[in-house]
Amino acid sequence: MHTKTLVAAAVGLGLITLSACGSTDGKGSADSKTVTLVSHDSWFVSKNVLKDFEKQSGYKVRVLPTGDAGQAVNKAILTKDNPQGDVFFGVDNTLLSRALDNGLFQSYEAKGLGTVGAAYQLDKDKHRVTPVDYGDICVNYDKAWFSEHKLTPPQSFADLAKPAYKNLLVTENAAASSPGLGFLLGSAAQFGDEGWQGYWKKLKDNGVKVVDGWEQAYRQEFSGSSEGKKAGGDRPLVVSYASSPPAEVIYAKKRPSTAPTGVATGTCFRQIEFAGLLSNAKNTEGGKAFIDFLLSKEFQQDMPLNMFVYPVVKGAAVPADFTEYGPAAKDPETMAPDKIAANRDQWVKSWTSLVLK
Repeated sequence: MHTKTLVAAAVGLGLITLSACGSTDGKGSADSKTVTLVSHDSWFVSKNVLKDFEKQSGYKVRVLPTGDAGQAVNKAILTKDNPQGDVFFGVDNTLLSRALDNGLFQSYEAKGLGTVGAAYQLDKDKHRVTPVDYGDICVNYDKAWFSEHKLTPPQSFADLAKPAYKNLLVTENAAASSPGLGFLLGSAAQFGDEGWQGYWKKLKDNGVKVVDGWEQAYRQEFSGSSEGKKAGGDRPLVVSYASSPPAEVIYAKKRPSTAPTGVATGTCFRQIEFAGLLSNAKNTEGGKAFIDFLLSKEFQQDMPLNMFVYPVVKGAAVPADFTEYGPAAKDPETMAPDKIAANRDQWVKSWTSLVLK
């Protein structure tokens, strides 16, 4: 959701304040009554919801943010023998195989897992990770810009390569950013192993701009976001999330009647985020209790307006604002975890050579 190198983001849209409870000195939970959560920077939960968990479980929660999703996963792998905490949140399906192949997590079948849709359970045989949320990485467009220029916004991957949209799109570096990687994987799912490189050659010829991460793309280069307007952003198309438009409404100083940004629904890639009990965690029982909490209806229903992601638990309510302005994509591109694992690093290497050089 930050980039979430995201979901961000939710998903994680970077429009909200990080909540960290207790110390964040980076030491594991040495005492049995503290649970340390290691996460990407876009973790957020309402204070009253976290307090309910602490009261009911008897554990105190300490939050340790460690960068965007890609950075956080890499740091967790490097410290797996002496982990910084007990639970890791924020590894998504684009990076999942890297975490699992490096033995980052130990098995734990969370209570409440039976309420989670089968499509989100990507490690259901071994239970090394627990699905927590999902969202869609999609191209967003600046409604006012397209209206002023009397141009129909693009709706598909193929549209983005058309001359009408030359020099309009900004995306994130697929080697460093979760939405950037998700957009690359979406194009590979759309055009196939043989066709995606030709597609990116067309995008490059059509003036696609690549920046390091979501913050720069969405909040500086994109003309449709409130921050981008202030920064003088001149790109009316950006790779972001299907949940970005409701954030523009909810966090506006003066609430608009409709979202100022829209979603090109044919450009979406489904992102699923997971939590896991870290190998060598000092407080495994507290970690298990916390993972159970992540699947509670209270937490799942708290997520949408905090991290701008959708709950995975069946029956969890989603606020009307969220469904009205940021509905999940009806037919997003997806990719099997083993296919991502087999191709991700080579695709990123090829993409870098093709697009950045």
